Amino acid sequence: MDIDTDRIDDAVLALLTLGVHEGARAWKSFDWDAMDRLHAKGLIHDPVGKAKSVVFTPEGLARSEQLFQELFAKR
Repeated sequence: MDIDTDRIDDAVLALLTLGVHEGARAWKSFDWDAMDRLHAKGLIHDPVGKAKSVVFTPEGLARSEQLFQELFAKR
C-alpha cells in the first residue's frame, strides 16, 4: 500500500491539539516518524529528548488548530 505521509502528518498535527497544555505544549504520544516529519516541516520543535511533551512552533500551533477544525468539527 502506498501511504500519503503528508495526510498522516496533518492528522497527527490536528490530534496533537487534543493534548495542548501550557499554551503551546502537547503530549508527544504519536509515531516517531510522523513527529520527526512535523519537526522537519517546522511545525514542532525537536521532539527528541526526555520531555513527555513537544512544543509547537507558532505556525504549527495555528496549523494544528486549523486542521482540527477541518478534520473533526461537526458540519
